[in-house]
Amino acid sequence: MPVIESAIQRVRLTKKQHDRNEPQTSAYRTAVKRFEKAAAAGEENLAELYKTASSAVDRAYSKGLIKKNKASREKSRLAKYVK
Repeated sequence: MPVIESAIQRVRLTKKQHDRNEPQTSAYRTAVKRFEKAAAAGEENLAELYKTASSAVDRAYSKGLIKKNKASREKSRLAKYVK
């Protein structure tokens, strides 16, 4: 454990941020994986799942969980499955 007061505060802050970001990151990854699995299986509701996954990617970017280039790369890869 840290001894310095500022380090103790950083530990508290990091834990709070992690607890806030973890479920959002998980939801984003789940939506993308669900779409990829459906695309591999050849399911018919790809357009709806693409919309959900694309929205999840945008939400993760807007929350600062992923960077701009990663968001656009993910969306590009997902769009390739729809075509």
